[in-house]
Amino acid sequence: RNLITMLMGIELMLNAVNVLLVAVSKMHYLKSTAADVATTAGTDGQLFVFFIMAVAAAEVAVGLAIVVMIYRNIKSLDIDDLNKIKW
Repeated sequence: RNLITMLMGIELMLNAVNVLLVAVSKMHYLKSTAADVATTAGTDGQLFVFFIMAVAAAEVAVGLAIVVMIYRNIKSLDIDDLNKIKW
């Protein structure tokens, strides 16, 4: 029930998607070369991974800034204590 562990979980899911995209792209490339279809070198998935990594970096920057501000205000990172910041 910690905000840091939640951010780590989101990053883990994004990395799993990255691995999946690269694997599917490589498999699609091998399948198309076996069928003698002209295609790019399986870089479509790698391009998506690049954009996902850029979004993940922005998410980490914003997420950690929010976590730091929450910790400064309520001196806790427990999710149950977030009701203290209600107006």
